[in-house]
Amino acid sequence: MTSRKSEKALEGFKKEYKFIDVTVKPPSKAALKKIIAQTGEPVKKFFNTAGVAFKEMNLKDKIKTMKDAEMIELLASNGLLIKRPLVTDGEKSTVGYKEDLFKKAWKK
Repeated sequence: MTSRKSEKALEGFKKEYKFIDVTVKPPSKAALKKIIAQTGEPVKKFFNTAGVAFKEMNLKDKIKTMKDAEMIELLASNGLLIKRPLVTDGEKSTVGYKEDLFKKAWKK
């Protein structure tokens, strides 16, 4: 649902975008590192904690002790673990959809 909201918002901001289904084609480790750095958020924020894959893999407690590199490896290996929407223009990035933050980042 939040991906649809973000698409509508981007359309409303007159921003062109290319939709890539990260559940099917997750970003590479290098791309994830860059995106994570651009957001300034910790790697843990990039996990879809409400998702079935996250719960089935029992990651709630495991990620607390994982190193960033291990978490990035895991995210790059399974797109179902990635919190969506993940939006980037190559220079800035956002993860998740919070209307005010999304508007601040992309309505320009």
